Amino acid sequence: MNHRPHQYDVRSPKGFPTVKMRHILSGRALRIANKAACALLLFAFIFSSVAVLAQGSQTIEQIRVIGNRRIPKETVLARLFTHVGDQYDPISVERDFNSLWNTGYFENLRIEREDSEKGIILNVYVTEKPTIREVNYKGLNSFSVSDALDRFKKEKVAISVESQYDPTKVKRAEAVLRQMLAEHGHQFATIKTDVKTIPPASVQINFNIKEGPTVKVGNIRFTGNEHISSLQLRRSMKNLKPIGIPYSLFLENLFPKTFDSSKLEEDSERVRQAYRDKGYANAAVEEPQTQIRDQGGLNWLTFRPNKGKRIDILMPIEEGARYKLGSITFSGYKAFNNVRAMRAQFPLKDGDVFSATAMGKGLENLKKAYGQLGYINFGAIPTPHYDEQKKTVSFTVDIDEGKQFYVSRIEFQGNTITRDRVIRRELLLEEGQVYNSQAWEYSLLRLNQLEYFEPLKVEQDSEAHQDPDAGTVDLLLKVKEKGKNSIGLNGGVSGLSGAFLGVNYQTNNFLGLGETLSVQGNLGNVSRQFLFGFSQPYVHNRPLNLGFQIFSQKQDYNAAKNYEATTGQAANLSSAQQSLVQNYNQSSTGLNFSINYPLKKHSFQRLGLTYSLTKSDITAFSTASQTFFQTISFRSGIVGSNALTNIVNSSASFSYMYNTVNNPVRPRSGREITGVFQFSGIGGNLRYFSPLVAYKSFTSMHYLTPRADGRNVFGIRAQLGYIQGFGGDVAPPNNRFYSGGEADLRGFDIRGATPYGYVPNRATVQLTNPDGTCVPRDPNNPQLNQCILVPIPVYGIASIGGDTNFVTNMEYRIPIAGPVTFAFFDDFGITAALNKGQLKQSPEGFASLTAPLYGCPVYNNGSCQGGIPGSLVGFQRNVHPVAGTNFVPRMSVGGEISVLMPIINAPFRLYFAYNPLRLYERPYCNADLSNSSKNQSCSAQLITRDLFPPGGAGDFTWQQAQQGYGAQNLFREPRKTFRLTVSTTF
Repeated sequence: MNHRPHQYDVRSPKGFPTVKMRHILSGRALRIANKAACALLLFAFIFSSVAVLAQGSQTIEQIRVIGNRRIPKETVLARLFTHVGDQYDPISVERDFNSLWNTGYFENLRIEREDSEKGIILNVYVTEKPTIREVNYKGLNSFSVSDALDRFKKEKVAISVESQYDPTKVKRAEAVLRQMLAEHGHQFATIKTDVKTIPPASVQINFNIKEGPTVKVGNIRFTGNEHISSLQLRRSMKNLKPIGIPYSLFLENLFPKTFDSSKLEEDSERVRQAYRDKGYANAAVEEPQTQIRDQGGLNWLTFRPNKGKRIDILMPIEEGARYKLGSITFSGYKAFNNVRAMRAQFPLKDGDVFSATAMGKGLENLKKAYGQLGYINFGAIPTPHYDEQKKTVSFTVDIDEGKQFYVSRIEFQGNTITRDRVIRRELLLEEGQVYNSQAWEYSLLRLNQLEYFEPLKVEQDSEAHQDPDAGTVDLLLKVKEKGKNSIGLNGGVSGLSGAFLGVNYQTNNFLGLGETLSVQGNLGNVSRQFLFGFSQPYVHNRPLNLGFQIFSQKQDYNAAKNYEATTGQAANLSSAQQSLVQNYNQSSTGLNFSINYPLKKHSFQRLGLTYSLTKSDITAFSTASQTFFQTISFRSGIVGSNALTNIVNSSASFSYMYNTVNNPVRPRSGREITGVFQFSGIGGNLRYFSPLVAYKSFTSMHYLTPRADGRNVFGIRAQLGYIQGFGGDVAPPNNRFYSGGEADLRGFDIRGATPYGYVPNRATVQLTNPDGTCVPRDPNNPQLNQCILVPIPVYGIASIGGDTNFVTNMEYRIPIAGPVTFAFFDDFGITAALNKGQLKQSPEGFASLTAPLYGCPVYNNGSCQGGIPGSLVGFQRNVHPVAGTNFVPRMSVGGEISVLMPIINAPFRLYFAYNPLRLYERPYCNADLSNSSKNQSCSAQLITRDLFPPGGAGDFTWQQAQQGYGAQNLFREPRKTFRLTVSTTF
């Protein structure tokens, strides 16, 4: 049987594919109708057969997908509403076509119907859109391809390799590229896109870019500005003003910026805002006029003609009248009736020159104040009222308080180790309370101070879901926990610790309850330390912090060795210089027990008490340390080397702390105020007290302007300390203040910025003949090599430290990349010995100097006779500071590069410091002696001719003693320092 297909087409509008449907009609019914003579039974049989056949032919027997290459057949079938076995329905087929077309996968699409004996076959013919195989950016130099892809992602332009080709998306990509080129100064860039077909179904897109000349900002001029100078208006611009040194006289406009027309409108509004901040409330800035020109002129760096384009900008200004603030009134308020408190949120007072920025700040403060009361959706609209006669502007602030919200639920996400109650106890909000936006911000700050999680931000890590009908808000806090345990190898170079290597273990969230357990051991060429500590921040669910530390350490305070450790070069100090520097070591073992408690619940203020018990031994090596440490009266009744052993310090420290610093390692905001009073004398053999106050502050900066979203940070620290003994004792010499080094004054040697003092001492010299031979004790037996020794009184010079110390540090920190930061710094400090009574020698030590006889006026039978009693040589019991070395200000300025080491968790620092204020002095004796002379040192005043026998040997030995012990000293601190260290200043 032959079937003649009967076909009709349904054509889509222009630009869309054609849908063809084939319908095959049988000719059997026509032939049966022409045979009228057929028997009725045969007609009925044939009619019934045709009916049955017609009913069977309406069932979908098969669906074929033809032409697909990349898209699987199953994906196409899944989009169809029609399935095998369903009854054929033209409306359903039309829905299938629309469903497939709307996927955007196909460039052409048609569905054809084919009848068969078993049913209907649907043939779905598809032509897929080509896949982008390659995207090239030819001629692009102003920015990278990755920058372009980032902008495409931001602008939601889905054009990338392996995505489907869409001509409309290519056009959008061209527009984005032109915008980016304009931002980089290429206002006349052209882009021609070439699309090449890659068989069988891919394309290559080539963006052929001609950037053209770089257009930079030329002259920026203003017209109509009579009361505000063009320089001030230019400073108010942010995007297009030239780069220079702000607020200078002739370096304001060093380097022009790239012209970007999209930023011109923003700068025009900033100029208008500058006027409104000066009281010109109705000032208007008309649309700026631009004019392009060739740059021309001579480049003062290359001495060649300048090339490129410049766009000059002219801003016409209509200043208008200058207004003062008349008054600020409020309307629409209901829940909060304290009008005076609302008015206090505005920094402007009635009668002040109007400032739009100050007005906006007041509205922001008002919103925060209402936010603390739970009015999350607070709104305020200020309406100005001008008085042209008085030239005042008054405002009526229409308040829409909205509904007060309460906290319904507070939930946490991401805390797999830290328990919910550990987080909840740090929050200043509780479920059922009125919602307080500021309390929520402070809650996240408290969590950041724990260092359990990655830094939390309100806008990024918390969600507030409101229920306006119920007046409740659900809070969700998303946290990302840091590693609870850290086991690491650390090491580095420090001025105070030298080169060191150590291991440490610490868990800052033990068992998820917030406890801290730490074990640390360091070994180096200058220091050795072992420490075990544990702290519990909450006891019985109360904010009572308990902790203890057990430690053992040994520290070498050797200025020359510290210098060599940090610079890699030997100090090469002379014998005279070595005698002036501190050189001793101290070994200590002990324990600390601490407890602190907040002044109020969930407060940033804490009171603390720490008890410390330490046993120490000191070994002095240099003359400076020996003469000072062994005679100073810091332990009653004990003198000499015995005073430096079995030193037991039993002390208690009372502390107050207010801390809102957001991060202890990389702070960006907040401040810290600390006050400590240490009292020693609860047992032990030391008695002293030491108060200390310190202040730290960190501010995010945008260049030189404080701004919350600023990239840079300005930090400042100030510290003032004092120490004094009591009960007849002075403060221990090793506890006095010795400045210098990376911890406070970076440009000076470790513990080297200190006052120096004259310390009484007893020395001996050989009685020497003018020819250089010594006078033998037994002239008849000179081979014994026993020379006559003459005891003489001298003043040794030692670094005595200070009882008062004041230090300030300022840093401007600029993040470079990742953990790398550059900082400009300025360190200033004064260490002074103000209380002369705190430099008193012990009675026993002073008696050991004044009791013996000095000198050898008469030499008889191998022995000296007729010595002068020590009480008559002029010794002073108090150690006198050397003139010119006490109360000397020191200052270091310079630059520093620091890299935060992830394992050590401390910054690796390389800095250069220049010292504009330093000690560079050749002092004279300032002891209170009757025969003092500006031309002699203190030792020269004590060493007189009467101490030596008459004759040539006495004359020569006296002169040698004068030169050796009476020579003037030169105190010369470094002018500049270049140093490597692993530590922090503040």
